[in-house]
Amino acid sequence: MPVEDSVLTIRVIKSFPYRITKNLVLQHVNLSTTTVAQLKDLSKEEINTKPGWKVYKHVKLDTLKLYTKAHGSKTTNLIINLDHDDWILDDGDATLASLGIENETEISFFNRDDYEAFKADPTEKWV
Repeated sequence: MPVEDSVLTIRVIKSFPYRITKNLVLQHVNLSTTTVAQLKDLSKEEINTKPGWKVYKHVKLDTLKLYTKAHGSKTTNLIINLDHDDWILDDGDATLASLGIENETEISFFNRDDYEAFKADPTEKWV
């Protein structure tokens, strides 16, 4: 699939310790023109307007991080890749293609403060 018409899976994380996450599939994303900031806005718009996302509407989502590329190896942590902080997409003006994002890439979307707290103490809890 060309970079002008790609599918991305956004792994929206509500809670790290309780492993509460939901996948948002975005279709027809132009990786060569869509920036990191635009991807955040698009994801938030989908969460706020689509059914089934009510419990995620009030989560402060502010950070994107590469989880895995298509056909790549995944982390052993099921909620987020705690390694590779350089995979955090913090340049809002950078296009997704310039950051190496490809069709069928999975990207985590989460609250940065919650991520840092979980990284310092990666204890998983059960309900």
